[in-house]
Amino acid sequence: MEIDTIIIGSGAGGLSAALTLSRAGQNVLVLEQHEIAGGWCHSFKLNGSRFTPGVHYIGLLGEGESSSDLYKGLGIANDLVFFRMNKNGYEHCWIGEERFNVPANIDEFVNSLTKQFPHEKRGIRRYLNTVRDVSRELQLIPKMNGFWDAITIPWRTRHLGKYGLFTLKRVIDWHVKDPLLKLILNVQCGDHGLPPGRASFPLHSAVMEHYLSGGYYPMDGGASIVKAMTKAIKGYGGEVRTKQMVKSILLEGDDKKRAVGVELQSGEKIYAKRVISNADPSKTYLDLIGEKNLSPKLVAKLNETKYSCTSLMLFLTVDMDVRAAGLDSGNIWVMPNRDMDDVYNEMMSTDIESGDYFSGLFISCTTLKDPASFDGRHHVLEVLTYINYEAFSKFKDEDKKRSIEYLEFKTFLTNKMINSLERVVPNIKNHIIHKDLGTPMTNEYYINSTDGSVYGTEKSLKQIGPNAFRAQSEIENLYLCGASILAHGVTGATYSGIQTAAIILNCRQEDLIHPDENQKLRIYNAEDDSEYPQWMKDKIKSKRKQ
Repeated sequence: MEIDTIIIGSGAGGLSAALTLSRAGQNVLVLEQHEIAGGWCHSFKLNGSRFTPGVHYIGLLGEGESSSDLYKGLGIANDLVFFRMNKNGYEHCWIGEERFNVPANIDEFVNSLTKQFPHEKRGIRRYLNTVRDVSRELQLIPKMNGFWDAITIPWRTRHLGKYGLFTLKRVIDWHVKDPLLKLILNVQCGDHGLPPGRASFPLHSAVMEHYLSGGYYPMDGGASIVKAMTKAIKGYGGEVRTKQMVKSILLEGDDKKRAVGVELQSGEKIYAKRVISNADPSKTYLDLIGEKNLSPKLVAKLNETKYSCTSLMLFLTVDMDVRAAGLDSGNIWVMPNRDMDDVYNEMMSTDIESGDYFSGLFISCTTLKDPASFDGRHHVLEVLTYINYEAFSKFKDEDKKRSIEYLEFKTFLTNKMINSLERVVPNIKNHIIHKDLGTPMTNEYYINSTDGSVYGTEKSLKQIGPNAFRAQSEIENLYLCGASILAHGVTGATYSGIQTAAIILNCRQEDLIHPDENQKLRIYNAEDDSEYPQWMKDKIKSKRKQ
């Protein structure tokens, strides 16, 4: 059978493109270089514990909200179960000696902030209203179609027009003055990896609004989303192959400007009518197409492109009562009570060996977010900090067999991460059953991301919106999707795949994710098991007997 579309990479964008195209009747083949599908959404096990490096929470899953409608529209909602994280604090801000819990309700959020910062009451309300206005206008743009929408765009996106070209720092400075309040409102900068002075205000608004009604975590981790998508793809006749490293995209035509398939590292050539790359732009154009086949304009853009920061991620299994130690299903953001731009610059220093602690941490306990995964004895934590890739540049040419110098460096950083975590969870080092550290090299090896970047291209003003890479490339029949094209994060990348599929099918994005009344997400409270159905109680009981 002739293949209509080959998709390189099985991240959320690649899988959503494959799902929507296969549902439309195309014969689709997804090629994944890793042994597990999913990209950043994949899950893996270490010493019997499950970890998901790229899925820590998802927002807007309530009835009628956009993420809920997305999964229903894709036809996979019935296969998904989510736990709602602590509604009284799905985010916990540990800023120096100060503590603030972010509740899953905007009115409660406003009330909590104004109670602590009564002198900023007016600014708080105005700022959060602006965040919601700009984010919702941003969501309107891809839905606008036809003459009337064209006429009303200036009025319907007036807030986006007013604030669209400003940084987060500039806009928040206009509304609030208290330094601690700014840190609380900006804490989710960690979700796009840029400090307020460089972050796009519209992008930060979209991230913040995504979580204003709370955070949710998928039962069985990110792998459950991957499993639901791959099941649907296969149900429509598509195929997902793992351990298939693509060496190059095959080009034909007098000017080598038409994509006709791919060549694998094994030498096998697979032909198709078109190719979609879920790899980032540099991997796609420079590695798979080759600079000689690109226009000077595109080469110049690629040479100027910056990628997001990379990370260290500590994977821990512990045998302690982490609830008694103060943890719950909410995320914990840890940072010093100092200007966030200064802290970020400190984190991006290439000298990450100095000091006893890392300046910023993100702490997630997945066995509290997903109670069905807890075996009754061992809790699982994922602890993250952002770093500059250059701190690992001397190891970038090593193969899978790492040098002794790399392993010693990794051990040192692992201990520094644990020391940093101990400031939040005292004595945890004496309860560690298993530990491992993901580095920028880990990100490159398993995710194939440029410089181990965690969010694709850097989400600065110069690289988003009209300045971002396009889904439709200058190469005929070659398309892109993923975190560098439309938006990052699980849902952002998922929407990018749908957008790319819509371009190929010559339809609108909403035509591919129309509501399905037969689809329903199952959502339960991570902090209260009183309403768990019997099947879940049986699952938990079985897990704790293992």
